[in-house]
Amino acid sequence: MSWVGSRAIVVGLAAVAVTAVGCGSKGSEGVDTNSESVCASDVIYEGRTYVKLSNVEFKAGRKLGTATSPPCLDTNDQGAEVPETSENAYAVSGISPDLAIAIGSSPEQAEAFRVLRSDKKIPSEVQELIDGS
Repeated sequence: MSWVGSRAIVVGLAAVAVTAVGCGSKGSEGVDTNSESVCASDVIYEGRTYVKLSNVEFKAGRKLGTATSPPCLDTNDQGAEVPETSENAYAVSGISPDLAIAIGSSPEQAEAFRVLRSDKKIPSEVQELIDGS
């Protein structure tokens, strides 16, 4: 085999190794751990996607309607699809429903969700809610 041929084999094997590393167990889970949204915790209300806020203090107000959690396959269980569910949507006191809502069976048990914007920025009213908690 010539020097050029053996060099091509080495380059080819290196490319295969790099590809294999990129498709390891973390790469095949279906969820980017750095992503902002995990669909199993997303809800849809009036055509907007909302993501759950953790550890925030808020007051849920009047009932707005119904939000849905779309079916999802990102639960790391290859065969299990999380089915679509519906839940009550409530206003979050002091914040427009375009920016934040509360989801739950009652206002007392509701959890806060914020709108997921295409620019990934958190609206200032929601940031104030987060900072105040």
